Amino acid sequence: MHASLLFVLAVVFIATLVRSAFGFGEALIAVPLLALFMPLQVAAPLAVLLSIAIAAVVVVQDWKHIHLRSASGLLGATVFGIPLGLLLLTHAHQELVKAGLGIFILLFAAYSLLSPDTLRLDREHQPLLLLAGFLAGILGGAYGMNGPPLVIYGSLRRWSPQHFRATLHAYFLPASILGMAGYWSAGLWTRTVTHEFLFSVPIALPAVFLGRALNHRFTGTGFLKYVYVGLMLIGGILLAETVTHRV
Repeated sequence: MHASLLFVLAVVFIATLVRSAFGFGEALIAVPLLALFMPLQVAAPLAVLLSIAIAAVVVVQDWKHIHLRSASGLLGATVFGIPLGLLLLTHAHQELVKAGLGIFILLFAAYSLLSPDTLRLDREHQPLLLLAGFLAGILGGAYGMNGPPLVIYGSLRRWSPQHFRATLHAYFLPASILGMAGYWSAGLWTRTVTHEFLFSVPIALPAVFLGRALNHRFTGTGFLKYVYVGLMLIGGILLAETVTHRV
């Protein structure tokens, strides 16, 4: 096998494993690394197709763990945030917005690691739920990064690792289908994307099941620590992208 194909398959496996185990994070791994070996116009739709496949398997596996009202509320609010995110793409100060977001995520994650029992919601908080979904729509429309607000809300609610994984995937399944419809309407769902996806599926599926096994081994407190570390990585990446863009 060609070295570049091996690299692509390795990226797909690792990104899928992370997504299956934690419920988020694969786009930050998959898209930048895949774009090293294929055009971004192929890498981005491929990542979304994989997201649909992963989410479909997880929803079938663990539908009993889905907080359906939370997932539907987040998704409904996301629809209203996407247009604002698309407008942000052409905004002159979008890099400042990205930097501010990165700083906020870093501060939230660091504070939560140092004071794990301070920030929490003991019951569903509808205004914060809708705000998280709305912000996810903005970030998805602007940067293709829906995850951080959803992850922050789930961590505040202290969802178990199984509920965290299942609920986020129940959100991402329809959200990713909508995203893929957008790529299709823009002519970016090409034969090449489908070909790369079919090559990736045999590698992605074992990673989904391995990720599920890892997820079910996590405890609540230990899992949240991994979540906060993941958020810190996301915040750091956002800041790094801002700095490199300005240099």
